[in-house]
Amino acid sequence: AGLGGLEGLFCVYKPPGVHWKLVRDRIETCILEGVNGTPSLAPRVGLLGPGGGRTDLTLTAGSLPPGVRLLGPVRGPEFRRIKVGVGHRLDASSSGVLVIGVGRGNKPLNDLYQMCCTRDYTLEGEFGFATDNFSRTGRIVERSTYDHVTQDKLEKVLAMLQQANQKALLIHSNVDMRSQEAYEMAVTGELGPQGKSPPILTGLRVTGFQPPFFTLELQCLNETQRYLRKVVHEIGLELRSTASCTAVRRTRDGPFTVDQALTRGQWTAAQVALTIQHYNNSKRQSRPLPAPAAL
Repeated sequence: AGLGGLEGLFCVYKPPGVHWKLVRDRIETCILEGVNGTPSLAPRVGLLGPGGGRTDLTLTAGSLPPGVRLLGPVRGPEFRRIKVGVGHRLDASSSGVLVIGVGRGNKPLNDLYQMCCTRDYTLEGEFGFATDNFSRTGRIVERSTYDHVTQDKLEKVLAMLQQANQKALLIHSNVDMRSQEAYEMAVTGELGPQGKSPPILTGLRVTGFQPPFFTLELQCLNETQRYLRKVVHEIGLELRSTASCTAVRRTRDGPFTVDQALTRGQWTAAQVALTIQHYNNSKRQSRPLPAPAAL
């Protein structure tokens, strides 16, 4: 027996403070419990006849023939391992969308991993101190004032950063910017770095400003969560102050958004199968992913 509707892609919400491997292992355990807990309608059993000959038959309702006895307990197939893969990973301190592939879904998962698709993040920052790892959990290495920092000044720094990253995107795209191809790729959003490139921010804006706290939303390519924390640190320096990142939350990874992410209580075989089905249907219809209904 196969996994059927449990093979494919879906996404979960990884909480902060949990390693992605623990999330993957827990999902595998939940799927195995669901699959193995489903009874088989017609299990195969070994039968030993009067002459000592063994025959494998499908057991159906009714009594066994005279002189025939079972060689072992009657049970359906049991899965002990299921291949569960993880796409773009999140470090332990970060939270948000984590794309998962089950069974044959690991092939499209790898394709998604290799694609040049942007990811969205929400970053929480705090002015007034800098740490050795750019987050609030690090050792404080400097304190500073921030009374002179305004939202207008912050937005000007972000505009400068975005302009620098736009130039980097063009350099690493390996496309003639004067060509029709470059124009069409820019219109469709397909313009991106070819091969390996440094992290690139494709969008950056302020969504909250209440000093010393501020919130940023950004889109990026080839990032790590440490790099994003460093961006917050460098923004503080550009403003002649200091800043540390207090939270990193991924809200989109390619076609998967936080609205479709299954939370911890939804990591069941039935809910995973439903979510995979929604993704497959949406992909065939070439429209945005709908949020699956909770069971």
